[in-house]
Amino acid sequence: MKKIFLPATLLIILIFSACSSAPKTTSLLDQTRMEYQTAQNNPNVINLAPLEMRQAGVAMDDANNAARNNESNEKIDRLAYVAKQKIAVAQEMSKQKMAETSIADAAKARDQIRLDQRTNEAEKARIQAEQAKLAAQIAQAEALDAQKRAQEEQAKSLEAQNRNAMLEAQLAELKAKTTERGIVITLGDVLFGIDQAKLNPTGMRTVQKLADILQNNMQRTVLVEGHTDNTGSRSHNQDLSERRASAVRSALMLMGVGRDRIAVRGYGDMYPAIDNNTAQNRQLNRRVEIILSDADGKIIQR
Repeated sequence: MKKIFLPATLLIILIFSACSSAPKTTSLLDQTRMEYQTAQNNPNVINLAPLEMRQAGVAMDDANNAARNNESNEKIDRLAYVAKQKIAVAQEMSKQKMAETSIADAAKARDQIRLDQRTNEAEKARIQAEQAKLAAQIAQAEALDAQKRAQEEQAKSLEAQNRNAMLEAQLAELKAKTTERGIVITLGDVLFGIDQAKLNPTGMRTVQKLADILQNNMQRTVLVEGHTDNTGSRSHNQDLSERRASAVRSALMLMGVGRDRIAVRGYGDMYPAIDNNTAQNRQLNRRVEIILSDADGKIIQR
């Protein structure tokens, strides 16, 4: 490529021509342009002061046009000053709107806090009311439960009284006696066959009465003890006493009393109720004693 060299005089003319075509400006205009650019880059100014920014933009265009038209510095500065003031107005308006928004947000937040507080108080009051209602229901349920328990206890007490009254009447009919070993029912010799271990009809009716007592008082047990007089051999008397005690147990079992509730012992002539010195006394010694346990099923052994 062939290089082209221009004369020095022509080069100087071109340089001066380029300088004379450059836009005219002033320091105030440059400062105003920077402030306008800053305002344009601030979204708060753009969004909160759009009218003021449009007015600032028009004033800025007037100053820039005066510079491009090579107007006097005084006119350019005057127009730049107007634009600067409008930019300041836009910025101030933005700050004012932001302050108003902040105040409104604060008021809204305060109102929300108050609303939340009232809501919390209302919820607290509702919870307290529910708790009070629940406490009242629990108290009522406990009162009803206590009343029910009292009624049940009263019913049990009445039932126990009735059962005891019935037991006393039944024991009185059997001519039972209270001894240091407990309640004792005696079946005399006349309820058995002579020198036999078989209950006669009267004896069976008597044992039936005892069975009724045991069926109405399931917690009680009996100890059936056979006794004889001293007539006859020791072995015969022992055997007869055991067989008579067993006969009573068999009769009770036939009448529905469980075997585990009946214990039997035969003592022969070991424990006479009275001296065997008369026929009448010996008859009294030929007997079966039935010891009724206490309410816990306990019997004092010999």
